[in-house]
Amino acid sequence: MTGMMTKDDVRTVQATLRYLCEGSFVNRRFVSTGVERNTGRYEDHVVTIHDGRDLREFLTLDSHGFRLLDHRSAIGDFRDKEAVDRVYADEAVALIREATGAARIVPRGWMIRTAGDLSARVRKVVGYQHQGGIQPPAGEVHVDFSPHSAPRLAEQIHRVAFPDAPGFSRFIAFSLWRTFSPPPQDCPLAVCDGRSLSDDEGVPNTLHVVDEMPSPEEMLADMPGEDERIAASIFRHRPGHRWWYFSNMTADEALLFKFYDSDHSVAWRCPHTAFSDNSLPGARIRESIEMRLFAYFD
Repeated sequence: MTGMMTKDDVRTVQATLRYLCEGSFVNRRFVSTGVERNTGRYEDHVVTIHDGRDLREFLTLDSHGFRLLDHRSAIGDFRDKEAVDRVYADEAVALIREATGAARIVPRGWMIRTAGDLSARVRKVVGYQHQGGIQPPAGEVHVDFSPHSAPRLAEQIHRVAFPDAPGFSRFIAFSLWRTFSPPPQDCPLAVCDGRSLSDDEGVPNTLHVVDEMPSPEEMLADMPGEDERIAASIFRHRPGHRWWYFSNMTADEALLFKFYDSDHSVAWRCPHTAFSDNSLPGARIRESIEMRLFAYFD
């Protein structure tokens, strides 16, 4: 029965997603302890999101840019920072190697995200590092690396991690995302079919990691050398974007999706965003953990 199903047969939800407005803006993302802010202007669009639960075997990395994996972690409590630091990177590397056949994989840090109240965590932290902490869900349609910054960063990471290794023929920047709060979650993650975008979509959104959030005036001030900073891609609404999510995810599942694939003959990136979902009764606060990784192929 499943083999005969199509996108039009599956359950759907109507949801509001935040897209970049039309027009020219200073686009920057500032992140600090417990808070993240964008300087661009955004607007809400109601879209249809398909539930991929019954079609998961047909939703693949090359065809759509994402894949749902089964994986039971040895970590019992993902808020146990010591346990996550000790165990999770090795688990993630092994899982992605099995799923993709990559020759070399470099983990690039993890972050917990929660839809719960983080106001008590918003404070100045000298030398803030944007990993290993707790942040709110990202609430706008984006990809974490732009087409300009991803290849440059991939080269730098490979050179440092594998100084004696030969080059690589392909790389993929990944996110490995799992929710560890009980289902259903109030703020799940939606992923966009990479084939439903054109290659020229996306606007750079420069990342600024700060000890405390600057004033609005400081956020918009001139910043020399900004072109050399890591930037995400943010997107304007297009009716052709096709959206998916997986309802009732558990801690024994992980969603693997692409930030950037140097092979553009397949789905090479996957815009994504959190969204509010009240379609299932008894929704609970979403808590999730994500890890960034770069996978290299000979």
